[in-house]
Amino acid sequence: MSAVDVASRLAAAVEPFVGGELPVRLRAWDGSEAGPAGAPLVELRSPDAVRRLLRHPGELGAAQAYVTGELEVHEEGGWDLDAALTHAFSIARERGLSGGRPSAAALARAVRAVAGTGALGRPPAAPASQARIRGRLHSPLRDRRSISHHYDLSHEFYSLILDPSLAYSCGYHASADQPLEEAQAAKLSLVCRKLGLEPGMRLLDVGSGWGSLSLHAAEHFGARVVGVTISAEQKRLGDARITERELADRVEIRLQDYREVPERDHFDAVSSIEMGEHVGQGNYPAYAAVLHRSVRPGGRVLVQQMSRTGRWPGGGPFIESFIAPDMYMRPVGETVMLLERSGLETRDVHGLREHYVHTVAGWLRRFEANAERLTELVGEEVVRVWRLYLVGGAMAFRDGRMGVDQILLVRPGGTHTLPLVRG
Repeated sequence: MSAVDVASRLAAAVEPFVGGELPVRLRAWDGSEAGPAGAPLVELRSPDAVRRLLRHPGELGAAQAYVTGELEVHEEGGWDLDAALTHAFSIARERGLSGGRPSAAALARAVRAVAGTGALGRPPAAPASQARIRGRLHSPLRDRRSISHHYDLSHEFYSLILDPSLAYSCGYHASADQPLEEAQAAKLSLVCRKLGLEPGMRLLDVGSGWGSLSLHAAEHFGARVVGVTISAEQKRLGDARITERELADRVEIRLQDYREVPERDHFDAVSSIEMGEHVGQGNYPAYAAVLHRSVRPGGRVLVQQMSRTGRWPGGGPFIESFIAPDMYMRPVGETVMLLERSGLETRDVHGLREHYVHTVAGWLRRFEANAERLTELVGEEVVRVWRLYLVGGAMAFRDGRMGVDQILLVRPGGTHTLPLVRG
């Protein structure tokens, strides 16, 4: 077999699935190439990449091959990972590709097409970075395991990507080039103002992360805050930051599931910043009920949450397998409906989708600037997972496949202090 045969036969196997000519230039492990000149160059460095794609056609197989380094997207000819993925998505839309799993007959034809190239064989084990979460869906134990998979990396790892406040959520950007730290501080203050926080008011921060909002509300608005998280690493760091800022009299971080919050009718305000995506579809009414019962009548609740339409409410095979197992997103209107069914009244919905594009861009710049140290901390595979995650996330918000919204609500039954007119 000549060297050119591998790439050409792989291209012949793939073209029926992509509705025509390859959208990329393909280089095989033997150095042979096929596909249009000038297109993004995708290199399959090992037959294992093909084996993964045959086992998991589409996004999951490609992601597995990418994070292990068996598949590389070369940054040359003006292309980078973002541009290459954008190009592939554009071709898929133009050709009306659904992204569904190929039929058994189609896969059999592909197998025959690559026979003799060395690509056939048992697929390798799943990458070490892929989540392996067991237990009953959204049981407290499984939820802790899911959160630990993503959040219990080291403080240094996240500090090299996020701004100094460690706000791991969408910022509020006055401009595309506003420093990330300023945009996150603006978001935290925006949340506090919407909640009407004043000195001495009691705030429950559901899903408090590393304490960015809890600390900000206490430090800048004088609130007394209880934050809850199920990440042991987040609580450990949150406690250290409370001590460092001498806020122990105003901030308490609990290692506690949201379902275990005991207070009723107690807090003047409740916040939950990008945590509702993790409670699951079946548990969302219970989550909304906790927000309702925890706040006093007349008190305000602010939920910042990502939204999504389409066939992948968890974000797609890559996100669900490598980043956020068991996550569930829905259109914002459905979330509003579920929150109102708990007894809360919606007063405002503020779309922030474009802001997330700028936020992720800031994270990605810090990530790439610190890639060498990040690799020392977690290894090349996890770094590749995060590069794909950040690039893909920015694309999803940019292209409107995902959104994020701040939903402001009040609990009826008491006097609220929302102004009659907006400033």
